[in-house]
Amino acid sequence: MSEGSSPVAAVVAAPLVPLRLHAGDTVAVVSTSWGGPSVFPHVFERGLDVLRRRFGLNVREMPSARRAARELDADPRARADDMNAAFADPSVRAIVSSIGGVDSVRILPFLDPSVALADPKVLIGYSDTSTQLAFYNLAGLVTFNGPAVMAGFAQIEAFPGAIDHVRSLLFEPAPTYEYRPFASWVDGYANWSDPANAGAVGEVRAHDGWRWLQGAGVARGRLFGGCGEVLEMMKGTRFWPAPSFWNGRLFFIETSEDAPTPDTVSYWLRNYGMQGVFDRISGLLVGRARGYSDEAKARLDELVVRVVADEFGRPDLPIVSNLDFGHTDPQWVLPLGVLAEVDAGARTIRLLEPAVR
Repeated sequence: MSEGSSPVAAVVAAPLVPLRLHAGDTVAVVSTSWGGPSVFPHVFERGLDVLRRRFGLNVREMPSARRAARELDADPRARADDMNAAFADPSVRAIVSSIGGVDSVRILPFLDPSVALADPKVLIGYSDTSTQLAFYNLAGLVTFNGPAVMAGFAQIEAFPGAIDHVRSLLFEPAPTYEYRPFASWVDGYANWSDPANAGAVGEVRAHDGWRWLQGAGVARGRLFGGCGEVLEMMKGTRFWPAPSFWNGRLFFIETSEDAPTPDTVSYWLRNYGMQGVFDRISGLLVGRARGYSDEAKARLDELVVRVVADEFGRPDLPIVSNLDFGHTDPQWVLPLGVLAEVDAGARTIRLLEPAVR
């Protein structure tokens, strides 16, 4: 693919599925956005230790991984080069983001999707990694919205069932998989400035339930989505999905630690409505909002329904909120491009096919 071109034209109905992971596989760690490992190396080391010790993976740090944050910010081409090199290396079976950030959209012109499609492998991260997850999924590859090394894997041992969840999606796939709520969750981490807090989390809270806001029956579609703020940076660029891409998609969206107001989220959704997205998708999944009070969560639910049902005439569209993905922990692994189902009657959400082979 030539520099500066777009992968949108390469969209396929059923994306390529990467090989499952096994203990002993090599994973490449990249810093395609913020150079967090250079700022909080103890948190980074904790996450790498979890990948090695709990999943049996060999870790290869790409040149970007520990590069100084200021240098990374000034060099989006180098960040993209690491991604291209990791996909091109046949010994690498997965690529894991170190952490998110705010500007990975700038690396997209330098990414080569043809290399990824030639050797499909697991790509996982969230937050600002949403740009790359969307980019490669649009090109025809299943990608994974899920934990990053420093934010997710470093803390995953604090949550019963979270490691098994990752294994079920990436190591031990079944023909179908039903998502279930984790028993507890946290809204953030202990202060990273203290090395003793490398894997520590904040206040643990009991799960307060998914919220089935509207819709009936069963809706199916291929998953697509990510962090709302990051997707906003992609809108209007040549890397944004064509209108037809949205047909039948099961769209998921979540908010970052910046905690945008419910009104701000409603403005994003209004833009999706004006693009005709709500006329095309099969359902809307909203992640548990980080940094929101109970009142703010209720207000968000109210505005989501108002925009989708009232403003754009889709009171039938299934919408579920307060789901276990996004910027709170623990988080689900959501595979972009895999066929999924929302059953409003049974109150279930499940994958209808394995995300790895």
